[in-house]
Amino acid sequence: MDLARPAAAPWNDPATWWPSLDEATAALDPAFAVVAQDALAANAHDLLDRAAGLPIRVASKSVRVRGVLDAVLALPGYRGVLAYTLAEAVWLATTGDERYADIVVGYPTADRTAIAALLADETAAARVTIMVDDPAQLDLVDAVAAPGTRPEVRVALELDSSFRAPLLGHVGVRRSPLHEPAQLRALAEHVAARPGFRLVGVMGYEAQIAGVGNAHSPVIRWMQGRSGAELAVRRAEAIRLVREVAELEFVNGGGTGSIESTHADASVTEVAAGSGLLGPHLFDHYRHFRPAPAASFALSVVRRPAPGIATLLGGGWIASGPSGDDRLPLPVWPEGLSYLPREAAGEVQTPLAGAAADGLRVGDRVWLRHTKAGELAEHVDRVHVVAGGAIVGEEPTYRGEGKTFL
Repeated sequence: MDLARPAAAPWNDPATWWPSLDEATAALDPAFAVVAQDALAANAHDLLDRAAGLPIRVASKSVRVRGVLDAVLALPGYRGVLAYTLAEAVWLATTGDERYADIVVGYPTADRTAIAALLADETAAARVTIMVDDPAQLDLVDAVAAPGTRPEVRVALELDSSFRAPLLGHVGVRRSPLHEPAQLRALAEHVAARPGFRLVGVMGYEAQIAGVGNAHSPVIRWMQGRSGAELAVRRAEAIRLVREVAELEFVNGGGTGSIESTHADASVTEVAAGSGLLGPHLFDHYRHFRPAPAASFALSVVRRPAPGIATLLGGGWIASGPSGDDRLPLPVWPEGLSYLPREAAGEVQTPLAGAAADGLRVGDRVWLRHTKAGELAEHVDRVHVVAGGAIVGEEPTYRGEGKTFL
């Protein structure tokens, strides 16, 4: 997959972009998913521009297609993977591909089978770093294999990067309980003193900045500015304290939506990003960047139940997170189609209303974008790669390779 920086931005013109994808895939029967190579390349280079020299660790949960991960990791400036499960990390680490020689698992694990696989493979143990925020997570590892009987386990700590302010309370996601620098230092000391583990890194994900669109809300932009300033001070102090305990290989921060503010924090050595590569519609609402729609999918019109309504087969590819309209796939072509409130995106059929529906016939396609990048890959076994108005290849998704990690 060629991810050289493209010269043009055809996706800015929907009337050209979506019909070109339709024409390129005319021989395919929906449902199918597409990755537009030029749009993916544009997004990959835009992330590098925004990171301004700071290495980017690719968040694999937002991709879940190994061919795309391979291509992105081949670009200078991308380094390592932020995996979402230990089982996934062990699988990637044992492929024999040097691009997967540095994998950090972004979430703690209680998967004893995956822990056993990690401890049984010297290569995986050398390449994979587990995430902890509680000594109990280390106890699980020792329960599978005691120190002295297994390889040393690489460990990273997660700092809670949420924002806490008067009147606002807790703003962010509920991840690590380690909010204060002293708490992170205490766990660092525990890891350093414990046989069979080596502390190598720290991670902090500021979801309230990276994952919340700010284009239409001055209040959100105010919160994000205050949160970023507070986090920079707190994280710097936390890292200073932890570095007194152990030599850290990395300090990971950020996400697709917060690269600039994370880059400004001198304590951070790398940023994480994944969704910005494929450009799901959840990321259409940021003021400081706008990813190209690199991933999309097509469904067939199979019914015309009434004037002004066209019904698709399938469509209920709902995104995780709080229930709401923003978790539904976004119909993008033809323009002007919308869901029926009582049915929305259905498991087996999805009626869409609007003037454009009257121009659709049975057998036509409607193009949609998923809310979240990686979750699209859980609905298909492959993605078709389109470039220059034609299909130039296909790549299996994790599911297509027989892997369903979550």
